[in-house]
Amino acid sequence: MASPPRRLLLKMSGEALASKSANEVLDPDIVNRFASELAHAVEGLGIELGVVIGGGNIWRGDRGAGESIERSASDTMGMLATVINALALQDAIEKEGRATRVMTAIPMDEVAEPYIRRRAVRHLEKGRIIILAAGMGNPYFTTDTSAALRAAELGAGMLLKGTHSGVDGVYSSDPRTDPSAVRYAKLSFMDLVNRDLKVMDLTAITFCRDNDLAVLVFDMSTPGNLAGALAGEEIGTLIR
Repeated sequence: MASPPRRLLLKMSGEALASKSANEVLDPDIVNRFASELAHAVEGLGIELGVVIGGGNIWRGDRGAGESIERSASDTMGMLATVINALALQDAIEKEGRATRVMTAIPMDEVAEPYIRRRAVRHLEKGRIIILAAGMGNPYFTTDTSAALRAAELGAGMLLKGTHSGVDGVYSSDPRTDPSAVRYAKLSFMDLVNRDLKVMDLTAITFCRDNDLAVLVFDMSTPGNLAGALAGEEIGTLIR
């Protein structure tokens, strides 16, 4: 009997979709590359894949909070930014021939489906990539926490956290400024807390620890890394 497909949840940084060479919040070439890697991984590896996407390339909730915009309103703006990114990624993936559904925590029936766990699971079972947008629909929570929650709800075997920093995992300090920084191949969740390693917010870290949800942190800006992470290659830093 064939083994069941692996179910994975990918957290994509919104900033990863932006152009580094031009003042564009969405770079079509970058979006298309990610879409191609995702579509081919699902086809070739036989995995079930959910994606939680951030909105930091357009608006971050903490950017305007405390200045000119009230925090709840600013966070809501950030959640809407994730929907823009999700629709762009959906379009690119479907051009690769892979069925995709955008599901949002804030109802907006004209552009996406509402997030319903059982419906999301059914989409996964049918081989569709689901893109989960608008966080959890509540202010004061990061998309890291949203990704951890969705991964647990959907029964994902691992949460993959793709960064855009050009740093290939978790280091003892910032390797871009500290030549003596050491990359960790494996860490525990308590290591993150005790060493004050800024990988995910504390709420997300605690949730993953309490729900025995392993996390792989890797740099998705390097071509091929995304496909490698989905294939289970030993890249980045594994946290469990």
